[in-house]
Amino acid sequence: MSTATATERDGAAGPVEPGVLRKPPVRRKLVPYWLLLPGILWLVVFFALPLVYQASTSVQTGSLEEGFTVTWHFATYWDALTEYWPHFVRSVLYAGTATLLCLLLGYPLAYLIAFKAGRWRNLLLVLVIAPFFTSFLIRTLAWKTILADGGPVVEVLGTVGFLDVTNWLGMTDGTRVLATPLAVVTGLTYNFLPFMILPLYTSLERIDPRLHEAAGDLYASPSTTFRKVTFPLSLPGVVSGTLLTFIPASGDYVNAELLGSTDTKMVGNVIQSQFLRVLDYPTAAALSFLLMAIVLIMVSVYIRRAGTEDLL
Repeated sequence: MSTATATERDGAAGPVEPGVLRKPPVRRKLVPYWLLLPGILWLVVFFALPLVYQASTSVQTGSLEEGFTVTWHFATYWDALTEYWPHFVRSVLYAGTATLLCLLLGYPLAYLIAFKAGRWRNLLLVLVIAPFFTSFLIRTLAWKTILADGGPVVEVLGTVGFLDVTNWLGMTDGTRVLATPLAVVTGLTYNFLPFMILPLYTSLERIDPRLHEAAGDLYASPSTTFRKVTFPLSLPGVVSGTLLTFIPASGDYVNAELLGSTDTKMVGNVIQSQFLRVLDYPTAAALSFLLMAIVLIMVSVYIRRAGTEDLL
């Protein structure tokens, strides 16, 4: 077989070496699409279609007995927003506070694991993800026992004057911690702390140690090295961690249900109630889309302001 004949048969621009088989270019180009197909189908079936169904539900009218009909009743969105806007505000405040606490607690721990843990690094990482070995519900119920009235934790907080500060901030009520905003924020912080630590650790672990050595050679103090080198290079982890914490925390309802009271309900509790108790599906769907829109707007603004190249 001549080189020209092999070239014409394969449709290739260059000559083909004798004894070397080449796949047709068209088939090779389709390989990435075939590999992406299962993931695309998964997203369509389990994300896009339910989202479209919920969108149609949000503009329906009727009842469970009579049935719901699509009437394009967009007033449901306005009614849901005007009636439950305090729950939206409460959800953003609780989730934002928990995210900030997770960052303040998680960054030092992630820094310790990345740079100071040595041979204990793997053990510390296992301890970080250890809460995932138990149910989310069990972990939250445990805090209900820890923060019980008259318990040792509440007594210590009252002795050191911590409850006086939280009472002034409106986070607790007298000497009680359970069924207050503080209890809800505490549960959110504990349950979502690993989502903050792991991205921070990944980002910090990627920093070249030679950069720290170079900063020391230039007579930079440890605080200056952290401010000029470590923290800027860890910003992708900070942004990823805050997003992974804030987004699920803003829609959470378990912590507010088990650790809070009627005055600490978040919008997730309202959605759960509308779906399962009141059976007002259009209002529940409208609340879900409103929460999604608020979170998307906040996340978009946050990412643009953060300006990290890894995420943009």
